[in-house]
Amino acid sequence: MSRKRKQYSSDFKAKVALAALKGDQTTSEIAARFEIHPTMVSQWKRELLDNATGVFEGKDGKATQKSQEEIDTLYREIGKLTVERDFLSRRLDR
Repeated sequence: MSRKRKQYSSDFKAKVALAALKGDQTTSEIAARFEIHPTMVSQWKRELLDNATGVFEGKDGKATQKSQEEIDTLYREIGKLTVERDFLSRRLDR
C-alpha cells in the first residue's frame, strides 16, 4: 500500500526557511527540530531567497502583471481588426 506524501503549509515552510536564514543552527539541527529532511530545509531556504523580491512588490507587482495581460489582449484584438480591415478593403477594391 502506498503512503500519501505529506503536504506542508506555506506558513510552516516560511518558518523553516527563516530559521535556516538566521544561521543559528545547522541545516541538520533545523531538520531535526522540525522533523523534516535536511534537503527540504535547503530547498525552502533557496526558494525564499529566490522569491524574496516578490514580497516588496506588493500590489504594484500584481497591477503590473494585470496591465501587461491587458496590453497583450489589446494587441491581439488590434491584430484581428487589422486583418479584418485588410480583408474587407481587398474585397471592396475588386
